Amino acid sequence: QPQVSCITGDVIGMEALLRWNHPRRGSIPPSQFIPLAEATGLIVPIGEWAIRTACHEGKELQDAFGRELLIAVNLSPRQFRQKNLATQVGMALRESGLPPRSLEIEITEQTLMSSSATTNEALMKLRELGVKIAIDDFGTGFSSFSYLLQYQIDRLKIDQSFVRKAATDPNAAAVVRTIIAMSHGLDIKVIAEGAETREQVKFLMRRRCDEVQGFYFARPVSSYKLVETIERIEAMDTEEI
Repeated sequence: QPQVSCITGDVIGMEALLRWNHPRRGSIPPSQFIPLAEATGLIVPIGEWAIRTACHEGKELQDAFGRELLIAVNLSPRQFRQKNLATQVGMALRESGLPPRSLEIEITEQTLMSSSATTNEALMKLRELGVKIAIDDFGTGFSSFSYLLQYQIDRLKIDQSFVRKAATDPNAAAVVRTIIAMSHGLDIKVIAEGAETREQVKFLMRRRCDEVQGFYFARPVSSYKLVETIERIEAMDTEEI
């Protein structure tokens, strides 16, 4: 799913999302198969494949557009506890040729708070590779701001539950404004996910949110449709929003 700059209207990157098209059951949502993969341990090989595939497809897109595009990949808590995680990520980067700064690893607040020693070591090794770190679904977990100072975070993702209510609910709007102001005060980029309407996008632009993703610009699409989707988004006139 493309991610769009609120300032320029350009696509700055995309989030890699898994979808399972079962031969008999059809499309199975991640909410069903990810917990099963976690419970069985299959999330580890699936996650390794996802990182490798995302790096290769990200590099192909960069070559197609002749510019850097960020590729964001979610890591589950179980993946994050792997001792060879940094090795896997490093191999995916080398094999694909994707610059490390073009890869963003998304983790949740719960993952950060689960084990400080393990988390510190994993983040340090990923940092040494040069990849970016983002906190996904920000505002729905522990919401302890201490880890924002403890860890080097590049980007916060405002959870879609706040974004979808921000244009009509004063409390949700206050949460979004606060997260944006706090992030900018800490020199952290902020992206809002789940923007579905023009009003939501206008609200985020007025509040100087850095980036946005959601159905308003594009639903998640297969990799072979991304070039066409990015070109369509960048042809939109953001000044009319």
